[in-house]
Amino acid sequence: MAVPKKKVSKARRDKRRSNNSKLSMPGMTKCSNPACDAFVKNHCVCKVCGFYNGKKVLDIKADAKKA
Repeated sequence: MAVPKKKVSKARRDKRRSNNSKLSMPGMTKCSNPACDAFVKNHCVCKVCGFYNGKKVLDIKADAKKA
């Protein structure tokens, strides 16, 4: 098993870890349904109307919108 020869300094350790906090927001686009203006994550079905890529994929009931 590999063992470090020398102790890693705090500066070197923190430089390595600095890139972990640079997370970005997931890509968001408007829904492909012209009647719905909800924002949807890329490559996901719209939870408001059930459209994906301009086609109705899910049958979402009107009662679910009010709840």
